[in-house]
Amino acid sequence: MIFSKKAEQISPSITLDITSRAKEMKADGIDVIIFGAGEPDFDTHENIQNAAIEAIRGGCTKYTKASGIDELKTAICEKFRRDNNLIYNKSQIIISTGAKQCIANVFQSILNPGDEVILSKPYWVSYPELIKLSDGVPVYAAANEENDFKYTSEALNEVLTPKTKAILINSPNNPVGAVYSRSELLFIANFAKANDLIIISDEIYEKFIYDDFKYTSIANLNNDSYNRTIIIHGVSKTYSMTGWRIGYAAGNEKIIKLMSNIQSHTTANPNSIAQYAAVEALNGNQTSVKLMVKEFKIRRDYIVKKINTSSTLSCTKPTGAFYIMVNISKMFGKIIDGTKINNSIDFAKVLLNKEKVAVIPGDGFGVSNYVRLSYATSMENIKEGIKRLMDFSQY
Repeated sequence: MIFSKKAEQISPSITLDITSRAKEMKADGIDVIIFGAGEPDFDTHENIQNAAIEAIRGGCTKYTKASGIDELKTAICEKFRRDNNLIYNKSQIIISTGAKQCIANVFQSILNPGDEVILSKPYWVSYPELIKLSDGVPVYAAANEENDFKYTSEALNEVLTPKTKAILINSPNNPVGAVYSRSELLFIANFAKANDLIIISDEIYEKFIYDDFKYTSIANLNNDSYNRTIIIHGVSKTYSMTGWRIGYAAGNEKIIKLMSNIQSHTTANPNSIAQYAAVEALNGNQTSVKLMVKEFKIRRDYIVKKINTSSTLSCTKPTGAFYIMVNISKMFGKIIDGTKINNSIDFAKVLLNKEKVAVIPGDGFGVSNYVRLSYATSMENIKEGIKRLMDFSQY
């Protein structure tokens, strides 16, 4: 029996694989420290929980419009006006089952077979696979550590071809935590304009900004960037609502309409109860978000300081998100417990087995000489986990 060739070309998520193995060990009573999956370790705030309970009791448990409820679209439009000085109307908004579905919808809406999408490398693990599922071709522009893991003119022009259809920017970035400045975004916007590219801007980590850095959305630069940008966003990270599965996108009305049509035949509406909870998340008190960001900064600073005392590990200080990419290249060639460390997968497997610390191999992000640490875990776990990692680095 012959199965889908497209499906067989899709790689499983290394992020989820390592985290799953670590959780199995933890369930067996093993003391494992997990620096894996990217979700805040804080509870969804009580006002959001209460809004969901009220929605259930009020009978808001039926189908909604496939593209989401008007109340949430209105709240999203207000969020963009308030936070980003961007004006959208409800016809420019779609609500989906997580930001990942928004990304899948947009690729299905804009790509034809062979169309290319430029990604910076390192990249989030799902971007290339979602492009492939839409018959597109992911093309990788190197975003090296010496350039703060950001696009450069040289790297972009090197991968540009007549088939290039879109460019994706993720700021703040997963996995590296980089945040683009306004001038850096303008360079990308001008590149997109000169080559008539669609801009897909994944801004899901927008609120996780440190060191007084001023956040800018690329859609906010000028009329051209506004018209050619599709913003991907959601409530998962900002409000610690990862399991609620509410993402949203904003942009060109025609593309949003195509995305809505596709969604109507795949999942239809996102969870009705979670949508009403998301209205409260966006409209309600934002104090819990600020407290979460404050705590993340403390954790980031601790990890960066410790890692950079090592003779074999190093890292740059990320400006946003809640991830740190640790350079492990000086560990290559070492033999630990009979295993030679040749790449990040070797490093992660041996570290998990020997020190009971789970990190995400950089191979999943297109780079082999790094591992990703998520500091969305308690300071207690961070201190113990970093101690074990530092011990491991001395072998």
